[in-house]
Amino acid sequence: MDKDSKKQDALNYHSMGRPGKIEVIPTKEAKTQRDLALAYSPGVAEPCMEIFRNKEDAYKYTAKGNLVAVISNGTAVLGLGNIGADAGKPVMEGKGVLFKIYADIDVFDIEINETDPEKFVQIVKSLEPTFGGINLEDIKAPECFYIEKHLKEQLNIPVMHDDQHGTAIISGAALLNALEVQGKKIEDVKFVISGAGAAAMACVQIYVALGAKYENFTMFDIDGVLCKGRKDLDELKQKFAVDDCSTTLATAMNGADIFVGLSAPNLVSKEMIKSMAAKPIVFAMANPNPEITYDDAKSVRDDIIMATGRSDYPNMVNNVLGFPYIFRGALDVRATQINEAMKLAAVKALADLAKTPVPDIVTMAYSQKNIVFGPDYIIPKPLDPRLLSTVAPAVAKAAIESGVAKKPIEDWDNYVVELNKRLGLDNQVIRAINGRVRQNPKRIVFAEADNQKILKAATIVYEEGIGFPVLLGEKEKIESIAKENGLNIEELPIVNPQSPDLSYTREEYAELFFAKRQRKGINHYESKKLMIDRNYFGAMMVETGAADAMISGLTKNYADAIRPALQVIGVEEGVKKIAGMYLLLTKKGPLFLADTTINFNPTAEELADITLMVAKEVGNFNIIPKIAMLSFSNFGSNPAPEARLVAEATRLVKQKNPSLIVDGEMQAWLPFNKEVLKENYGFSTLVDQDVNTLIFPNLTAGNVAYNLLKEVGEADLIGPILLGLKKPVHVLQLGSSVRNIINMANIAVLDAQLKCSSHNNEALIKSKYWKRLKTLHGLQ
Repeated sequence: MDKDSKKQDALNYHSMGRPGKIEVIPTKEAKTQRDLALAYSPGVAEPCMEIFRNKEDAYKYTAKGNLVAVISNGTAVLGLGNIGADAGKPVMEGKGVLFKIYADIDVFDIEINETDPEKFVQIVKSLEPTFGGINLEDIKAPECFYIEKHLKEQLNIPVMHDDQHGTAIISGAALLNALEVQGKKIEDVKFVISGAGAAAMACVQIYVALGAKYENFTMFDIDGVLCKGRKDLDELKQKFAVDDCSTTLATAMNGADIFVGLSAPNLVSKEMIKSMAAKPIVFAMANPNPEITYDDAKSVRDDIIMATGRSDYPNMVNNVLGFPYIFRGALDVRATQINEAMKLAAVKALADLAKTPVPDIVTMAYSQKNIVFGPDYIIPKPLDPRLLSTVAPAVAKAAIESGVAKKPIEDWDNYVVELNKRLGLDNQVIRAINGRVRQNPKRIVFAEADNQKILKAATIVYEEGIGFPVLLGEKEKIESIAKENGLNIEELPIVNPQSPDLSYTREEYAELFFAKRQRKGINHYESKKLMIDRNYFGAMMVETGAADAMISGLTKNYADAIRPALQVIGVEEGVKKIAGMYLLLTKKGPLFLADTTINFNPTAEELADITLMVAKEVGNFNIIPKIAMLSFSNFGSNPAPEARLVAEATRLVKQKNPSLIVDGEMQAWLPFNKEVLKENYGFSTLVDQDVNTLIFPNLTAGNVAYNLLKEVGEADLIGPILLGLKKPVHVLQLGSSVRNIINMANIAVLDAQLKCSSHNNEALIKSKYWKRLKTLHGLQ
């Protein structure tokens, strides 16, 4: 995908549908006249008067306690500089999205057209009745120091300038752990700091609070070393000033233990890294291009610990590890400020978390068998689901202990439970899958490449490193569609099964297919004829190893799209019937539904087999399956044959795999109503379990359920995911969106990683990919 296409994608993302990235959703019913009378006049007068009598009741009767303002004047937006308040709004909305998805904090973004710091302070001060906290964002130095200082002094709600303190907190945690790994003490080490802006000054103050000595710092800004002979240094910077004004970055690096960069790219040379003390620590955090690249630094020092602001190298210093959870803890105890004790508590919580065993969902996201504390893992990964329940309580406790909390927490165990309930695993699961597939992308055949949606999805799949698309269809038609839609497919191979150049390949495939189907109603002539069909040809590519997976079905009847896969590839050993499963992404977590697409009226034995296949697939997502077998009866309450069939299937599942958490038969609402289940059916193995898998008694029930959820529910559906085939073939739902196709490509690659031989080197995969395609299909 070229630069223009990426630009257009970004613009489309923000403009299509409802413009922007956030919306306000009511939290109370507002459907009837009575609802409206309570929500507004006359009922709303009652909470108004309660708040008039006691201002603290605003937290009881309004959304204030979970509402943060992300406020900016647009004077220092990302790397774009002073672009103004209006142009900075997309960034502030984006910050709001991060607050919501990581900590369930609601956000109003507020862009203020004011550059005078005192006027800015007065504007924000006037907003205090509305918000539970203020996150200052993208305000240039030195004004940001003045603004934060005066707002903290004048407001009784938490205020934090994340650009300063976020980086300081995360790098502080990384520093503590890096020092531990390297066997050094913070009070002894010598620091070189490149940069003296807002973030850099916040960092050095955190390091001093952690035990570093002022005299062990040498700092540089755009004008050179901070030294006592300079007249332009404020009171804080004077504390870090050295005697020698002739000191250069190169001389300062000689013998230094730690380099921290918050400045500009390529300022540090390999020679400087070589000159550092034994076991050096380098945090090159200029973004997107660091002061020295990870590869350059590692090439000259094998004893180095390196961190950057980039996600493609170990030890990424990312503010998202801090601000959502710091505000979460502050809001939950109704803190009047975010003080140094709370920041240090976040530092230590993050540092300690990195030393604990990493959950499977995190190792899956980064495609590693194990992630352990050491040189390449000194801070938690952004996708670690434990961050919310680790950092927020630490911050909340520090607020209580330091005397700034108005609402102390008494039951900490329950608080952690409530935190985990705030966010489901939906986003984490899809991000984890996406992270894993990018580590080992596979070759995906797109059988309907003469379709704009398929081509758009294929280019994104390739550009984002999810997989290597193979486009089936007429070359001229596909290229014309791509050109009309501004899609760059130059690097994607196009294979036309009907091309005369592929007669030998079609003959080869026809012989293999005939050998499989000659006693199943297919003659030799039909075998040859079928090989011009893209679904049969694509399935043969997967079967022969020319590709790893296939996606089809966007424009075909489901049965017609799935038939070639069954006839060419067949089912896994021990599988009698394949099944279809949907992954439903909900705020409460992922929910797997089956069978939704294949089996009309399975027997008890078949339903048990389907359940076992589903359980295996759920396990492939690194999720423990907790399965409810659904019916219209609860544990024998109705003796109808249909209900008894599900009960028998449940018995067979437990017999075949006693370790599975599964029970039934039960009505669909029951496993989600824990109180009723426990009170009335305390014997059930699903008591106190968070059910994540639903098995329907027949195709009608499953198909109706997922279609209703798709059309009237608020959750995203991914699927159908085919279960039981020897090799990965997935059939899209008729009319799937580009997003759905990309999601299915992720699933197909994950499936291929499990079923196909793996290659760990992307360049090797790609070279073999192209070579194999050229050999088999006569590509130029």
